Amino acid sequence: MHLTDERWHALLHRRAADPAAVQRAYADRRRRTSLLSPRGTLFLVAADHPARGALGVGADRTAMADRRMLLERLLIALDNPAVDGVLGSPDIVEELLLLDALHDKVVIGSMNRGGLAGADWEIDDRFTGYDAESLVKFRLDGGKMLLRLVDSDPGTIPTLHACARAVSDLAIHGLTAMVEPLPYHRDSSGALVMRKDSASLQRAITIASGLGITSAHTWLKIPAPEDISVLDATTLPVVVLGGAPSGDVHADLTSWGSALRHDVTRGLVVGRSLLYPRNGDVAGAVAAAARVVREAR
Repeated sequence: MHLTDERWHALLHRRAADPAAVQRAYADRRRRTSLLSPRGTLFLVAADHPARGALGVGADRTAMADRRMLLERLLIALDNPAVDGVLGSPDIVEELLLLDALHDKVVIGSMNRGGLAGADWEIDDRFTGYDAESLVKFRLDGGKMLLRLVDSDPGTIPTLHACARAVSDLAIHGLTAMVEPLPYHRDSSGALVMRKDSASLQRAITIASGLGITSAHTWLKIPAPEDISVLDATTLPVVVLGGAPSGDVHADLTSWGSALRHDVTRGLVVGRSLLYPRNGDVAGAVAAAARVVREAR
């Protein structure tokens, strides 16, 4: 499935001439009956980075700014039957719906994108995307929220509170809340740096696990830890976060595979590493990741 000139111009025409087509596409989407695949796994492609202004891949600071190219790469990824679905902001989800790419796929809507990459207020990550009510209305399968924890930044407090409310609101409707807790600190220059030590990651996991009025519908989205015992901190379902590509696809896949073998881990959520591999072979990168998920589980 590729984004031909004909399909691209048809998408642009519908955007301009028929905005109601978006609502019809939400309503007409064929939903699958289970979040998990028949093998009990979940493999999603993430595409919510642009809504937070995070457009860079490697040295290219605007790699994800070309929307036609991004959609083309997403279509290639979603064409692989091992890819269960997508995690995206409303604009990208709607474009994929208009391209008929999300039938029988899991769709997780991205909720908080207000902590713009590099902004002074980045940690105060306001909910500017989907909310629980819209996820129910549009018949999506859950909502994802980013929770960066910085003890020295008061912006953590409103984000923590908003995420707790979102977890509760989603649970009331029986929708999955996919929480991505990431511990950070600021270095001497003031730049945000993620803490990758076991203690910080375990602390983040336990904080996220306790959010909201119930954890019954909470999943965690966690970076693949070097120390797999980090994942002993929860009984909640975990999907491994692929994160920023290292440039070495084999090394990335190896690190994800180790985390995928832990008992609580159910699958993988990857964006830029698969959509923008160094060699340009999106289909090959997706197929390699699918093999890792299959073999680990």
